[in-house]
Amino acid sequence: MTSDFSRRISGVQPSAIREIFKVLADPGVISLAAGSPSPETFPAAELAAVSSELFAQRAGAALQYGITEGYGPLREQTAARLRDKYRVGGPDDDLIITTGGQQGLDLTAKVLLNEGDTVLCEEPSFIGALNCLRATGARLVGVPADEGGMDMEALARALKSAVRPKLIYTIPTFQNPGGTTLSAPRREQMLALARQYNVLVAEDDPYFELRYTGQPVPALKSLDEEGRVIYLGSYSKTISPGLRLGFVCAHRDIVSKMIVAKQVSDVHTNLFFQMAVSLYLDRYDFDAHIAACRALYAGRLDRMYAHVNAWGDRVSCLRPEGGLFLWCRLPRGYDGAALCRLAGARKVAAVPGSAFAVREDEISPGFRLNFSLPTDEQITQGMILLTQALEELLETTKN
Repeated sequence: MTSDFSRRISGVQPSAIREIFKVLADPGVISLAAGSPSPETFPAAELAAVSSELFAQRAGAALQYGITEGYGPLREQTAARLRDKYRVGGPDDDLIITTGGQQGLDLTAKVLLNEGDTVLCEEPSFIGALNCLRATGARLVGVPADEGGMDMEALARALKSAVRPKLIYTIPTFQNPGGTTLSAPRREQMLALARQYNVLVAEDDPYFELRYTGQPVPALKSLDEEGRVIYLGSYSKTISPGLRLGFVCAHRDIVSKMIVAKQVSDVHTNLFFQMAVSLYLDRYDFDAHIAACRALYAGRLDRMYAHVNAWGDRVSCLRPEGGLFLWCRLPRGYDGAALCRLAGARKVAAVPGSAFAVREDEISPGFRLNFSLPTDEQITQGMILLTQALEELLETTKN
């Protein structure tokens, strides 16, 4: 039997990162590839306590259908935290709870993009977002970035020449995979360009609370006075990814359309987990929990970066101020995928830079490493093996 697949999905390739998870089923593989938080940070005991209370006292409500917008108390807690702590969200904004941050991206694409519209994004960028945007039939235009984030002069040129520009997609804080943070002046410039060309901005911000050094930079949404920024957030990196809880804060007109799109997708996000997280936020110190996450990950970043630093000028790598990743680049002419294959033969997994390329056929000298999931021992052993793979690649290419 043959199937005639829709145009919007037939050309979309599987996520390289999701495919790597299949390899990680081998217990002998050391993963420096996943984008996952450490299970050591999951508040399992606290979630067990609030879950037990829900089952004992509120099972009828927790196991029933819910409203598409999300569980009321959790929406209020999330909106209040964004507003009071980070100045995100204004009187014309609303908030919807989503099934992970990825659904926030999907809803944004569904309600805004038509086939042929242009989306501008950092080059390289998050594979999950790229695939989500590709599935709409949108044109993707990559904009180069440096240590200060997306290049605003390049963005201006891209907007000027774009066909039907509709959306700027950005991960401005601890970008995935690059680790860069968009500077405050460039954030102002981005909003000015969005205003000039009448486009919206999707601000994907799942890592911003995982800052280890440096000073916080205001969210784009906190600078937004026109309802032009769609703020995408998640509890995946700070509580647990398996709960699949994200959120979108945007102008009420945009959120109202997202509610309709979500109704025909999954009706509502898992209500039990929404109620459990709401109780958790009410009963426990979320800021203290995040501080503990930061302390753990900062130490692991130090450990991994020490190995990368020992590579010297053979590999360039920005040391990020936060987030979960190191983005490394081989010298010009080398292929990051080749290094990842050699590492895989040694049972170490890393993600080749081509997985994050806007052009899917691009050969990239980059590769991404994750320091949050592996233990200290796995980081040490994995980086030793990755160094061996690097030396083999450089020696083979030299000969």
